[in-house]
Amino acid sequence: MAKLTLVFAALLIVLGLVGFLGSGSAHPTALIPAYIGLALAVFGFLAISPNESRRKLFMHVNVTIGLLGFLGGLIEGIKGWCHTAATSAAPNAIISAEASKLALAGLMLLYVILCVRSFIAARRSGKV
Repeated sequence: MAKLTLVFAALLIVLGLVGFLGSGSAHPTALIPAYIGLALAVFGFLAISPNESRRKLFMHVNVTIGLLGFLGGLIEGIKGWCHTAATSAAPNAIISAEASKLALAGLMLLYVILCVRSFIAARRSGKV
């Protein structure tokens, strides 16, 4: 699961860079997915360990980061879409901030689901 974490970290870093460059490099908050990806990468590398308790600790940290990323992306994405719909303002960036936030939420939801399934499978197999 730690290696899959590194894949999601790379996807988030790419999403952050695309959002930042797509906004004309004017909005540094577009890099938030990249920062979340960087945190996942650090703890993902730390989770690649032969020590079981260390691996479990860092994977639980990663799933917590994933859950917070999902909730934050979903809430901010919905608020952004509602604001855009209310003002009927068209986004002037190549990739809109709302799309980036909802992509962050989608990636994090998928990551959390995969982590929870992995935790349940490990518990059932008796590897705990």
